[in-house]
Amino acid sequence: MQDLFENISSKNKEKLLKLLKVNTVLYTKNVNILSNVNRDNFIGIVDEGCLQIVFNDYNGNSVIIEELNENEIFGNLISSINSDDISCITKSNTKITYIDYDDIINADIVKNDFYIIFMQNLLKILGSQLNSKNERIEILTKRSIRDKLLEYFKILSQKKGSKIFTLPFTFIELANYLCVDRSAMTRELKYLKNEGFIKIDGKRVSLLY
Repeated sequence: MQDLFENISSKNKEKLLKLLKVNTVLYTKNVNILSNVNRDNFIGIVDEGCLQIVFNDYNGNSVIIEELNENEIFGNLISSINSDDISCITKSNTKITYIDYDDIINADIVKNDFYIIFMQNLLKILGSQLNSKNERIEILTKRSIRDKLLEYFKILSQKKGSKIFTLPFTFIELANYLCVDRSAMTRELKYLKNEGFIKIDGKRVSLLY
């Protein structure tokens, strides 16, 4: 993933962070960071760790909308986080830097050369994350659990450049991510394994076709 401050010197990065009036917070695992954050008008940068944007319905079911790792960004104009049904849960010790949108277009910043580099990096990251969202849509448009699994495995295989890859989720989280019943997904994985489509060893998956 593109670094938001790539090609910006340490000295200029320090200047930029000061002009942006950033606020960096370190969270422990399993914290809903939105519980103490103003959801309006900010960009959050995942400096370290991992967090998941999760939708919780009225029946208590959870759906993973998005998983964010190092150098990925989120915010009210990027991710659907304004609803009270949305949580952002840290999956490990996670450090996040917050930037106010209004400070990004501050005239004192725009006149600096490193600002242009910063904005180019920001757009590249947004493009990459938009591509990930489109991949998710492609998965969810599949009608059967089997087709959703195989589409997701194909995407992971292409990203890895190998037919052997490691799932980034637990199987409970995978069911939530695919929006399917966990028991039904487990059965389908067993069928795919028995029919010679895949081999599974823990979270490691091998495509056999």
